Formats: sequence, C-alpha cells, structure tokens
Amino acid sequence: MATVNQENRNKYAVITGATSGIGYELAKLFAADSYNLILVARSEERLQQVTDRLKQQYSVEITPIPRDLFIPGAAKEVYEQVKALNITVDVLVNDAGQGEWGPFVETTLERDIDIIQLNIISLLTLTKLFLQDMIVRNEGKILQVGSEAGTTPMPLLSVYAATKAFVISFSAALTEELRDKNITVTVLLPGATDTDFFHKAHQDQAVVYRDKELASPEDVAKDGYEALMKGESKVISGARTKMHVMMNDLLGARKSAVFGRKQNEPSTKEEGREVPSHEPSLEEREHIIAETGKKRGDL
Repeated sequence: MATVNQENRNKYAVITGATSGIGYELAKLFAADSYNLILVARSEERLQQVTDRLKQQYSVEITPIPRDLFIPGAAKEVYEQVKALNITVDVLVNDAGQGEWGPFVETTLERDIDIIQLNIISLLTLTKLFLQDMIVRNEGKILQVGSEAGTTPMPLLSVYAATKAFVISFSAALTEELRDKNITVTVLLPGATDTDFFHKAHQDQAVVYRDKELASPEDVAKDGYEALMKGESKVISGARTKMHVMMNDLLGARKSAVFGRKQNEPSTKEEGREVPSHEPSLEEREHIIAETGKKRGDL
C-alpha cells in the first residue's frame, strides 16, 4: 500500500472517464496522494474492475458511479448522487470525452450530437454544479481535459476539435472569473495519446495513430496533475504537443487545418499500430469488442 498523505486523507476527487486512458492514470495519481475517489464511467462491470484494482493498491475510499454521460441529465444525476452521499468534493476532473472520425457530411447526426452532449454539455453541467458548491466554501480545484485538437480546425475530426475548443475557451474564462477566489481551473492539452480514443472514434487507420509516436497516458496525467496542484490555468503536455500548438498559432487556421487533415487521413502503410499498448485502454477495447462484436467503434 502507498504511504498515506495525511493532508489529503479526507479529501475527495470526482473523475469521469476513469476506466481507461488518461482518466485511469489520473485516478492512480490522486489515490497515490491519498485522495478518496468517486469514479464515473458507463460500464458498471469495467468500473467495478478498476475500483477493485485500485483498492488493492491504495489505502483510499473509492466510490464507483456508473453513468452514461452521453445521456442528457446523467451528469446532474452524478452530482445528485454525490450530494446524497454527503460527500464534499474538493477536486473535479472532467476527463470523459470522445470523437468521431470522417467527413462531417458522412458522420451521423446522432453521433455528432452525442459527442457534443458528452464533451460539452456533461462537462458544463458537472462544472456548474460542483463549482457552485466550491464557491460557497471558497475552495476547490477543477481539471478540464482539453486537447491539442482544440487549438486548430481539424478536418475529419471536426466536431471533436470544436468541442475541445469550447473546453479551452470555457476554462480560460472561468479562470478569469475566479481570479479573486481560492478556486482554480486547469485545462490540460494532450496531443495524440496511446489510449482507446482512436478505436472509439473509428480513427485507428489514420496516419496519426498507425504511423506516429504517441504520448503515454501516464506522462500526460502526470503533467495535468502537477499543473492542477500548482493552480496553473493551462498545461500543454509534451514537447511535441507544445510545438504543434505553437505552429498552429503561427500558421493560422487555414494552413494548420491542412496539416491536421494530413494527420487524420488514412495511412498507406501496410504495417502500423493496431491496438493500444496502455493496458487499461486495451482492456477497455476488449470489453467493447466483447459487448459489440466489432473491433472498431464505441459501445
């Protein structure tokens, strides 16, 4: 078991998207720092697996809340369940998010709306409700997981990139609104990361996934966690991602969109990355395959 940090042993962090990828690694970091966890994800089975695993490793209380944040109203239900448990939330982590690859005219309207519901509406709802409680106490921290994609138009991933642009803008506005409060909002901007995002988005044949080096979820989570604890308003994870964001600023929207399209086009190489090497993300992929019978796409 990890050493107990007495300062945090009575604190709670809510983490969405906690069963794989960056969310899973953030949960580990909070638990290692003695935060009690409230983990939110769609699959009750996967959520219980992760809860049991973390309980074996860390001496913290872990409360799983299975909710599908694609569904309108689910985010409010998460808040209401936490309130019913009489838990004071010290940190909110909005990690849950998905995208959908393909020309906008070819993706389904229902999937596009689902992406907006998850990436914007559920994030906004949880932020609003938990932030109102933090204001009363004048204390709290919020980590919003954005994306490098939110800094530029992203052909073939247009709705996802637009939702992440919202997250970046929204977080910066909140930082200014809260400048006189003992509450911080940190937005984390990862680049392409070794998670199950690409399979869920039908993007696993793209150049960026099959041919390029990916960031590790562990490194991205560490960057986000450290920035959150320092009260920083924004952190761009990784030198390569910092360079991409700088180039997006220099090139402007039109030219950077051309570069983004090239990264998102299908790879022409016969061999390339097939599955995540991040074990919890691979487990997530295998769970979805078992549920749907399909090797690509979401539940």
